[in-house]
Amino acid sequence: MLGTAPKDAGLDGLIGKYNLTSEDGSQAGGIYLWESREKADAWYDEAWKLYMGEAWGQAPLLEYLDCPIVLDHETNNTVSLVAA
Repeated sequence: MLGTAPKDAGLDGLIGKYNLTSEDGSQAGGIYLWESREKADAWYDEAWKLYMGEAWGQAPLLEYLDCPIVLDHETNNTVSLVAA
């Protein structure tokens, strides 16, 4: 996973990413925060899905969720997309 960080850092529209693994290491995944669904869809193309399937032995599972509020303790900043 660490080897993907330089590539991910340059992705157009990627705000942040959290790499995840289960406690026993049998499962892995990531939570990506994108500027838009369009930017995410541009990255998650068929080539990406094929690569991930080969790398991890199974096809990736994609689930899209809205993220209307982000709290960043490092910058002491809260970003809200929710209308006030």
